[in-house]
Amino acid sequence: MSLSRRGLLAAGGGAVGALAATAAPAAAHGERGRAVRTGFDRLAADGYAALSGERVGVVTNPTGITGDVRHIVDVMHADDRVDLIAVFGPEHGFRGTAQAGGSEGRYDDPATGLPVYDTYLKSGQPLADVFTASGVDTVVFDIQDAGARFYTYIWTLFDCMQAAALAGKRFVVLDRPNPVTGRAALGPVLDKRFATFVGREPIAQAHGMTVAELALLFNGEFLTQPADLSVVTMKGWRRSDFFDETGLPWVPPSPNMPTPETALVYSGTCLFEGTNLSEGRGTTRPFELLGAEGVDRHWAEAANALDMPGVRFREAYFAPTFSKFQGKTVGGVQVHVHDRGSFDPVRTGIGLLVTAKRSWSGFAWRPDNWIDKLTGTTSVRTLIDAGADTDEVVGAWAADLAAFRAVRRRYLRY
Repeated sequence: MSLSRRGLLAAGGGAVGALAATAAPAAAHGERGRAVRTGFDRLAADGYAALSGERVGVVTNPTGITGDVRHIVDVMHADDRVDLIAVFGPEHGFRGTAQAGGSEGRYDDPATGLPVYDTYLKSGQPLADVFTASGVDTVVFDIQDAGARFYTYIWTLFDCMQAAALAGKRFVVLDRPNPVTGRAALGPVLDKRFATFVGREPIAQAHGMTVAELALLFNGEFLTQPADLSVVTMKGWRRSDFFDETGLPWVPPSPNMPTPETALVYSGTCLFEGTNLSEGRGTTRPFELLGAEGVDRHWAEAANALDMPGVRFREAYFAPTFSKFQGKTVGGVQVHVHDRGSFDPVRTGIGLLVTAKRSWSGFAWRPDNWIDKLTGTTSVRTLIDAGADTDEVVGAWAADLAAFRAVRRRYLRY
């Protein structure tokens, strides 16, 4: 099926509007009894009419669940109103058995007998060939995002959309909340020179969008061959909602994203992956605990002196069980968000980098300049090396961020 780009976007909106308004049995209830229904809830409530007569494959992971914590693959497999014939697993795998940088490979799912195909590190024609070999007509995407450009599932979405277009497959995105709200886009915008799997296209570091909105953005702005795209929006979600206000159950989308509080800080503190400090992997508080051997109380004191809104920093000591400094006791800080409404995770991450470099003589960037790939620019690294303060670093991306926000606005659906 071939449509113009304008027609595709109209088709996406039309698919949403056609869904029945009756509540799904698994709808979650947030504050004051407000029901939040995910894209899957609405699809199921409509009897899977949007997938009628099609052989379906689902790109998902352990976060693809209903309000009563059943996996959507198990639910769809048991329902003869939908012809589910394949599952596609991203990084960490469909059932979530793999650590960062790993996947589950090709296997048959023991629970359903369905073939599970590995999408991790596949893109373009090789991924299109996987979709073709599976025999599906329609690829459905349902994965919980964390709200940051470098969280790879949104680029799995991008790669799968591109591959579906190449393979001539329809693509349907089932929406889920941005767990850290969709209020605003924050941080530097990716320079295409630094495009990798932690950032394929020029979007902000904290994009402030849901996966369905991102799919519309990708289709309208970045895909040279747009997908035959439909999106199924949520009902009852507000852009100001943090995850605990949705009433939906949280499932860690990856092993080092255990709680919604992790996601709250992640778009800023993940930048420490680009340094020689631990970003807290191997602890019970990844991305909230940061440190290295030789760091002492002076870092927490310097970070608190910045008086950044909504956050305080505690001198902390910890011993990671894996990753950097495995089995060693290191010093650093714990990030404590006390007012999430005023908290800016990206600015906080920059402030922590600035003060880490100033207060610890051992500070260094990773030799591969991974920080440039995470931020999508050289300016963060070079400005901090030149002695810039937090305001100067943040100000460097203001024009690019304003331009992205103008584009982003056209694709918001809530």
